[in-house]
Amino acid sequence: MSAEMNRRAFLKGSLIASAGGALAMGATGGRTSAEEAKPPADTLPQGKIGTMAVSRILLGGNLLTHFTHSRDLRYVYNLAAHYNTEEKILQTLAVAEQHGINTMSVHNPPGIVNILKKHRKERGGKIQWIICPTANATAGMEDYIKQVGQLVDDGSDAIYVWGVRADQLIAEGKIDLLAKAVEIAKAHGVPSGVGAHDLRVVLECEKNKIPADFYIKTFHHHNYPSAPRPEQVKGPYNEVPGYWCSDPKATAEAMKNVQKPWIAFKVMAAGAIPPKDAFQYVFENGADHVLAGMFDFEIAEDVGIAKKVLASVKRQRPWQS
Repeated sequence: MSAEMNRRAFLKGSLIASAGGALAMGATGGRTSAEEAKPPADTLPQGKIGTMAVSRILLGGNLLTHFTHSRDLRYVYNLAAHYNTEEKILQTLAVAEQHGINTMSVHNPPGIVNILKKHRKERGGKIQWIICPTANATAGMEDYIKQVGQLVDDGSDAIYVWGVRADQLIAEGKIDLLAKAVEIAKAHGVPSGVGAHDLRVVLECEKNKIPADFYIKTFHHHNYPSAPRPEQVKGPYNEVPGYWCSDPKATAEAMKNVQKPWIAFKVMAAGAIPPKDAFQYVFENGADHVLAGMFDFEIAEDVGIAKKVLASVKRQRPWQS
């Protein structure tokens, strides 16, 4: 992909909705379509999270559920919904598997789990699911317990506390509820993780010895045009558009002392950072896995980029998976 092209450049190109709800793509920044994608001869490197063998690149779920994080371009949400129909989601999962991505992660808005089940039961799909409940972790934990149980019954291979919820719990001083949420998933015998945008979540979990099996933490540099200005950074977690890792240097430094697998997400700052730049930065600075949101026609190229980066990456933090 050329330096001039934005990660989501196709969304600004000439896309036309077809009668079936899919879009006929015009310019795609040189990416390969799902129909043309061919599986590579070699495999994508993997690590271990609990007993799970997990590819270094995971398929992110936000684009599949139309949470595009497109800053103030509100029309993009509807555009993504028209493109990522149920059939296109099923195609995307198949293309990801063809290129060595054996795990995906998503939160669970209505409908997505049924599509994932269809991929397994009707299409023979094998991709693993790491899913976070959207229920609040409250004093009784009734809703959270129910949702975790249902997700495991549906086939989720690992569970993690949604970063939105974990951030809130730490901000409110409710580390005890976060600990309970982790234990609930562990009781089901699946790897149990914690998501976070706010670095304090990881720091407090480590300080209080919360037995999380892995972390899913935002991580990206700030060397892109729409990155926050210094005066906008007022704390460890901000709602600045297009910005989800307030202090990448502090994150990299803190994670050096964390001896658990780390899945980095928002690594491309929702399309502002090209994949090669993003992957190089996060793997060099300690991430064990990358959760990357990709449309079907982006997967072949992004996996190829990841393989080249991983083949020569130099890092200080030992691989933790």
